[in-house]
Amino acid sequence: MREILITNDDGYESAGLHALIEALNPLAHITVVAPTIEKSASGHSLTLTRPLRFIEVDDDFFKLDDGTPTDCIFLALNKLYAEDKRPDLVISGINRGANMGEDITYSGTVAAAMEGVLQGIPAIAISQVCEGACEGIEDLGYALAQESIAQIVERIFAEGFPLPERHLLNINVPPLLPAQSRGLRTTRAGRRAYGNNAEVHRNPRGVEYYWIGLPRLDWIDTPGTLPTDFEAVDAGYVSLTPVQLDLTAYKEVERLEQWAKELEIRN
Repeated sequence: MREILITNDDGYESAGLHALIEALNPLAHITVVAPTIEKSASGHSLTLTRPLRFIEVDDDFFKLDDGTPTDCIFLALNKLYAEDKRPDLVISGINRGANMGEDITYSGTVAAAMEGVLQGIPAIAISQVCEGACEGIEDLGYALAQESIAQIVERIFAEGFPLPERHLLNINVPPLLPAQSRGLRTTRAGRRAYGNNAEVHRNPRGVEYYWIGLPRLDWIDTPGTLPTDFEAVDAGYVSLTPVQLDLTAYKEVERLEQWAKELEIRN
């Protein structure tokens, strides 16, 4: 039987995680290792300054005591699986909120998929886009995300992962019911329009403290032959973005080489 390792960054009790488990249970044996508490925007961080502990919640379902999503995948692959029996897929999600554009660099959801790829396992990150702080997600549910991931995993199991090594698939699902979706769209990562949403407050002793809030999901138009993830989701498509781990800006190598040569001459 096929094997899928699942995690998320919203915590082991999140509705999106359990929706993902429900969608994939008919297709594979599922092992879950998820953070004890929400670890949104934790990026690709490993916990190196304190010990971590698996806590069994149910059969093949563990929470990692105060661990990050990357911790979950790293430790699961190295301690829960034998060398000769690794999972066929790592899937991270279903995240509560979008992970598009440059937000993938912040995302604990996407970082967990990155860790799977670094460990040699094909990986997918899937996120449910919603409005604002996702107040209406309970009414919308995760039906379209569940349907989409089940179809994608079925095809992967039948035909293989569609991307080469050191690449992951980042999926963003529009806030629609399945009947309202326009289908799948291959996209590129767009460009977020960021703003300052840090709120200042005072405690009863008058000491200032700050909350970093959630900015609006605005983006900047960037012309190209391939639509961005923002554009596709806004148009009602499920966005499929291939993400590579090699961050080298190859188009700029020649320019940087010339700049470095001129710097040497000046010195």
